[in-house]
Amino acid sequence: MNESHRLDLLLSRSAQQSPDNVAVEDPGRSSLSYAELRAVADTIAAALRKAGVREGDRVGICAPKSVGTVAAIFGILTAKAAYVPVDYSAPGERNSYIFNDCNVRAIVTTERLLASLFNGDGSFAVSDKVEIPRADDLDLIIATRVNPSKSEVSVPPGLAYILYTSGSTGKPKGVMHSHATALAFVDWCSQEFKPTAADRFSSHAPFHFDLSILDLYVPMQHGATIVLIGEERGKQPLQLAPLIATSRITIWYSTPSILRLLVEFGKMDRHDYSALRIVHYAGEVFPPKHQRALRKFWPHPRYYNLYGPTETNVCTFDVVTEVPPDDYKGPLPIGRVCSGDKTRVVDLDGRIAKLGTEGELQVTGGSVMLGYWNLPERNAIAFETDSDGVRWYKTGDVVIEDATGNFLFHGRRDRMVKRRGYRVELGEIEAALNRHPQISEAGVIAVPDAESGVLIKAFVAWNGEKAPSIVDLKGIAAAGLLAYMIPDRFAVLDRLPKTSTDKLDYQKLRELP
Repeated sequence: MNESHRLDLLLSRSAQQSPDNVAVEDPGRSSLSYAELRAVADTIAAALRKAGVREGDRVGICAPKSVGTVAAIFGILTAKAAYVPVDYSAPGERNSYIFNDCNVRAIVTTERLLASLFNGDGSFAVSDKVEIPRADDLDLIIATRVNPSKSEVSVPPGLAYILYTSGSTGKPKGVMHSHATALAFVDWCSQEFKPTAADRFSSHAPFHFDLSILDLYVPMQHGATIVLIGEERGKQPLQLAPLIATSRITIWYSTPSILRLLVEFGKMDRHDYSALRIVHYAGEVFPPKHQRALRKFWPHPRYYNLYGPTETNVCTFDVVTEVPPDDYKGPLPIGRVCSGDKTRVVDLDGRIAKLGTEGELQVTGGSVMLGYWNLPERNAIAFETDSDGVRWYKTGDVVIEDATGNFLFHGRRDRMVKRRGYRVELGEIEAALNRHPQISEAGVIAVPDAESGVLIKAFVAWNGEKAPSIVDLKGIAAAGLLAYMIPDRFAVLDRLPKTSTDKLDYQKLRELP
């Protein structure tokens, strides 16, 4: 690996060039300059090495977002280990599975979380606890493992982090990224967004979510400030709206769901957002009506739709200069390729799709993951090697490429179902329902049915005064859909459930009656 091309060196360089700049700030709580962050990270790295962590080892992170947690990330990277962040509020059983799956050598956590993390089942014994230097009001410790098993998994050189995502088997799967794959994306961001040391980046995404890669490393590359937004503030629009204004955030990044909550419940007209110059969103479709509503409050920033699964970082982008009308029924653009990657569209028969025809988007290039941790069979399915020996990641997203090289998003292969002989894209049903002014958000699932083969259920969040009847909802669906696409069942909820990364939680929808 090129030792000059590492994520931790972004901190080292900025600490040399701009030691007094604020590197990370937790509004109203604490902050660290670049020199201070570098010093704490170096101390953590030394403690990890003393605890037995070696190059290529994995170190878990199970803690709330804080300036100390940011220092821990850079300390782990400085020790030439890879960090494995988890949702600290998730069930201990899930986090235990993740840490055991990738055989972490140590965990950065708190006493309280360590005590509850594994429910006393002995799956992770602790040989030592090292207190991390006090960087904020969070008392972090390094807990090291007793006799860690010798991993038979070949650790890829330059491994920087593993992000675990939901797996189709019911067990989370670890997406491996190296310093190089992350920096391919970070370097592109620097070229496109032209950050300066005066910028203040939002850090809204939790560290186990891939949006955090931009939040952490792009400002670090330029001596800018990372403004931490913790979980308790991040999902409370009445707290979040003034925080964005008073913190003078210049570059924002989140899922569309958070932006929608801000518009609907944040009372945004009370605050001054003149510092904002760029707004990024990613992770899910942003319905035009919500985009339009947001721009009434934030008319001046430059808007970017960033597309890419966790496996590729961001591989396409669209500068959103015009928002389609609210009654627009076509697919939304995800732009053109970026991060130095290459793309192709492959039809159902495995051939390169003609321009203007549907196919699966596949990606190759510097930002694409190394692979899934210890899942050789899954890697064999996820990648396809062409006749020239080039390895392509199969995204599972269905797109159309136009003559200018832009992609239009048509949905997911795994969200297409056959009904009455017709192919139905569940995302198209969601889009039709989302166009109605009194539907804040819609989620659609398909479940097996003995009589019809498949049953389509729609869940909507309604913002009107009077709750709609089933007849009303079927009428709304019929106004924008063909008859065979109208859902069989509807349910009205106050809010649709979300994952810890602020995406619509389809698994929880399936558990609802």
